[in-house]
Amino acid sequence: MGQAAERVKAFRERKRAQGLREIRLFIPDARSPQLRARIAEQVARLDPVAEADAMDLIESVSDFDNEDLTDATR
Repeated sequence: MGQAAERVKAFRERKRAQGLREIRLFIPDARSPQLRARIAEQVARLDPVAEADAMDLIESVSDFDNEDLTDATR
């Protein structure tokens, strides 16, 4: 086993010892022109009125005045 493989193995063992589990995800590649085109098509089909209504609902149930979250909004 090479040095890099040994370091990776040790890293994974340390994480497992901390109670963590490794997972691997395959997600859409945001750099893909095909994906960008598909997203643009979906955004173009959105109804601005319905989206505004949804945002109003989200804002009405969200806690924007929480002092713990003030840094997150900047």
